[in-house]
Amino acid sequence: MGRQLVAFLTGAGISTDSGIPDYRGPHGLWTRHPEYEKLATYDYYMTDPEIRRRSWQMRREVFDLRPQPNAAHRAIASLADSGAAAVRVITQNVDGLHQAAGLPDRKVLELHGTTRSVVCTSCEARGPIEDVFARMDAGEADPPCSVCGGILKTATVMFGEALDAAVLLKAGAIAQECTVMLAVGTSLQVYPAAGLVDLAAAAGARLVIVNATPTPYDDLAAEVVREPIGEALPTLLQELRRSEA
Repeated sequence: MGRQLVAFLTGAGISTDSGIPDYRGPHGLWTRHPEYEKLATYDYYMTDPEIRRRSWQMRREVFDLRPQPNAAHRAIASLADSGAAAVRVITQNVDGLHQAAGLPDRKVLELHGTTRSVVCTSCEARGPIEDVFARMDAGEADPPCSVCGGILKTATVMFGEALDAAVLLKAGAIAQECTVMLAVGTSLQVYPAAGLVDLAAAAGARLVIVNATPTPYDDLAAEVVREPIGEALPTLLQELRRSEA
């Protein structure tokens, strides 16, 4: 019998211990500041220079916190390094912390893109976000593309934009092939990401949900864990490694 394929579907809750607030939780960014959702909405962003200025400032504030991978990110990377199971991460996050914990890019699918780079909405030129921050420091509140003068944005999927079809196709294949799926720190209320749980369950995967609040998929899960993610996930993955030894 071959190794298990363990798939992780991760959301904002896995990164809160790294100092990055979630969005929809009781103390989430959009719960406390509903107007902030406009900063991540494509139509508002493209048509309102003030929204763009505030959006870049918000990105800068998070970047300046220098968030680091926490125990949950490291536990997933450790499982992959151990060879006990094949590991793939499908993440709704844009913070790059799975890779910073040691997972190679090929094992991480970023459904909503990444804040580590920027893209021009006109010519599609790309570059590191640090270059934009350097221009902000030099006095440009809303830096245009240095190639064509178009509007720059982070390489994330904003509200109003479609997910990358190729990435979503790969995510669906992983969901259907995995033997275990752990949904970690996600409310499972945003589609099509939440639909990956349906695919995994229908294909016979064992579903484990690790989240602070109830989700619509709790009844499908073999196990539901409410403990803090940074404490619960390392323990769960140690148990999985022992079962595969």
